[in-house]
Amino acid sequence: MALSDEELDRYARHIVLPQIGGAGQLRLKSARVAVVGAGGIGAGAIPALTGVGVGYLTIIDDDRVELSNLQRQPLYAANQIGERKADLAARFVGKRNTHIECRVVADRIEADNADAILSGHDLILDGTDNFATRLVVSDAAVRLGIPLVSAAAQQFQGQVALFRGRPCYRCFVGDAFDADDCDTCAELGVLGALTGTAGNFAALLAIRAIVGIGPDAAGTLHLFDGLNLNWRQIRIAADPACRSCGATSS
Repeated sequence: MALSDEELDRYARHIVLPQIGGAGQLRLKSARVAVVGAGGIGAGAIPALTGVGVGYLTIIDDDRVELSNLQRQPLYAANQIGERKADLAARFVGKRNTHIECRVVADRIEADNADAILSGHDLILDGTDNFATRLVVSDAAVRLGIPLVSAAAQQFQGQVALFRGRPCYRCFVGDAFDADDCDTCAELGVLGALTGTAGNFAALLAIRAIVGIGPDAAGTLHLFDGLNLNWRQIRIAADPACRSCGATSS
């Protein structure tokens, strides 16, 4: 695999970075990333991953555009209300970067289809808006041995973390949130600009993991407070009784 002359021009600002260079750009080109959720987080992450040159993107979302989405999901427009988000996001990718192969999965990801949808990827980026789905995705990532970037935004707070096996996302939130009726941003609200911040930061963690630059961020939760404008980090402890990644899980 090599970079074409057009790609060398397109990614020139990356290639001159000594931490990335041509070798890092080739890693991005060969990477297969699954983005679960094309809502607020996905609308920040998908353009970033498209611009950086991730070679293969799978966009997974069964939702359709609603008027209330436009406050925080700049991938979509008012004349696209009612259309499938995954299709529109893939169309954006194709127009922005013809070097990317994009697959659409316009289905809700569930425990019985997660492994089939997510297998074969090098990294999963989850930006869904409910605990139940995030736990399904995390459990699948652990089973499949795929690194997971999990990102969420609610009210004025963003949360982003990279998980690589153990600890996992379930170690962080526990088993109490597997139900579908947990709070989402529809009930609690979210600042529109915050989802873009969390989505772009999630893409940054994904890029670092793919290229292999910087200190390993796995197992560290990054919290952004949009009211007080500060970031803080929390180290997530592995739960020895975790039914996903714990010693007794199999």
